[in-house]
Amino acid sequence: MKTTHKLRRTIMGEIATSDRQITLFYSSKSDRAKQTLAFAKAEGLPILQIDILKTKLTGTQIAELADRLHINIEDLINQEHPSYKVQFEHHDFSSDDWIKMIRHNPEIMKQPIALRGNRTILVETPTDIIKI
Repeated sequence: MKTTHKLRRTIMGEIATSDRQITLFYSSKSDRAKQTLAFAKAEGLPILQIDILKTKLTGTQIAELADRLHINIEDLINQEHPSYKVQFEHHDFSSDDWIKMIRHNPEIMKQPIALRGNRTILVETPTDIIKI
């Protein structure tokens, strides 16, 4: 069986993307993510869903998401999230420490993050999904 679309791998090679579908990294506990998924489905957009609470991201994938968004790894942390405020206080951690925090507490990662081909966005409002 031959595939009609090409999958692209970024430099780090962990996250495969396609121009034909949107990969959405999200938390199933997030209202914004639920609204984004509902909007995408209503628009008929092809979505590959990755619930970060059920699918543990690798350190390389976390670093790649930050790189694709053109932000530092620490900027992937939602420091306003209740879990962050309860468990951590603001510090200057190394990139490896931030990655470990996200891997062990995925609910503190900013999301949803949508990828399509070589484009990546942090979804601020559900309708942002059509921008990708």
